[in-house]
Order: sequence, then C-alpha cells, then structure tokens
Amino acid sequence: MIDTRIRITDIRKRYPKAYRESLCGLGFEIQTGEKFGILGPNGAGKTTLISILCGILQPSSGGVQYLDRGVPVQFREIRKELGFVPQDYAYFEELTPVQNLEYFGALYNLNKKEIRKNTEYLLEVLNLSNVARKPVHTFSGGMKRRVNLAIGIIHQPTILFLDEPTVGIDVQSKLAIIRFLNELNTSGTTIIYTSHHLSEAEQFCDRIVLVDQGKKIAMGPTKALLQQHKLKDLQDLFIQFTGEGYRD
Repeated sequence: MIDTRIRITDIRKRYPKAYRESLCGLGFEIQTGEKFGILGPNGAGKTTLISILCGILQPSSGGVQYLDRGVPVQFREIRKELGFVPQDYAYFEELTPVQNLEYFGALYNLNKKEIRKNTEYLLEVLNLSNVARKPVHTFSGGMKRRVNLAIGIIHQPTILFLDEPTVGIDVQSKLAIIRFLNELNTSGTTIIYTSHHLSEAEQFCDRIVLVDQGKKIAMGPTKALLQQHKLKDLQDLFIQFTGEGYRD
C-alpha cells in the first residue's frame, strides 16, 4: 500500500511586482520513505517550491497537506519533524561545530542530553570529531557542507529537504555525504532533494519531478522515465524536456 506523506495541490506563487508566476499550478504527491528529486533549470521554481513545503513561504493559492499514515496533520504538528539543509551555508562561521550544533539543537527544543548525544553521533559519522572545537571558517568546502548537513538533522527529522547538498565539494566528500543520506533514508527518513548534479540525482532518487517555468513537465520513477523516453541518462531527459538554451 502506497503511503502518501506530502500532497501538493495546484500550488501557485507570484511574488510582488513579478511579471509571471514562479509556480503555475503544481500538483503531485511524495511518498513516505522515498528519495524524491525536484529537478529543473535555473529559475524553474525549485527553491520557491521547497520554501513553501518547509513553511518558509506561503503559496498565492493551492496548498500543501502533510499526512501521517494517511491522516492529514496540521503543519504546526509536523514542523518539528522537518529538516532543511539549504544550498547557502546556514551556520555561524566564527563558532565551532559543537557550538553551532548546541545553538541549533536548542532552537529545536532539544534538551542538553539530546543535544550532546546527537552532536557526538553526527560529528563521528560525518568525520568532524577531530575539528569539533575549531572555528568553521577555517574548514574546507567539504567540511563546511558536512557541518551544514549536521545542523539540518540535529533534531532527527523524519522528512529532510536538501537543496544542492553536495555543490562545490570534492568527489570523496560527495560520495561520503550521499552514502550517509542513503543510510538516513534506509532508517526511515523521507528525503526531498534538488540538485544540478544530474548523474548524482539519477543514482540517488527513487522518483523525480522535472519542473520548468513553474510547471511540472515530467514525473515518475527515474529508471522508468529513461526507459519510457528511450534515453540513456537523466541529462538527456533533462535536455529533451527543457532545451539547450541559456538560463538565468
């Protein structure tokens, strides 16, 4: 039985003074426990959509419904179960990983014991224990990405939103982060992922939705979409549906 976790219904979003809608009636469902990719070129509306799903923005019309075992729940009830790892670094560079995690853990209303336990685990599994008390501004790009990730999951969310989680880092760090995300998913975390790394998305995502100019233009299981359109990889699918022209 398919267990819907998030139901998106006819979402539209127009920013003040914008000449067109950023989202134009998007609608689809995300299932519990899947790795779901939201893909599209620059300006497609991906970040706007994720911001709405996280409650950061409100849609102009339409709605988002979260469900728990098929039963709708209020956003205020589910908010504590959401994790968000933005593309831009969201931490205090002058602080250490431990200090950052203590701060953000407190924002999630974790007690000191939970913060300490979760911090120790994340620093160990993300290979940050040896720099736990060094200021983050001294770190490499890959280490900063791991700190960013740790902050987004310090409260052990059941739904995790990832916006370009591996951008700008070396291959080793990228593989390590993807491996950890797969482990999170295996343990039950539903992951909603967006990235311009199409080969990574092809390997990582169970299903994808392809968005362009605020509209859904393709959706389905990643492998099935490639077979359906007789294409060798996700990049070919991407180009077929969105074209080869420049995007701003």
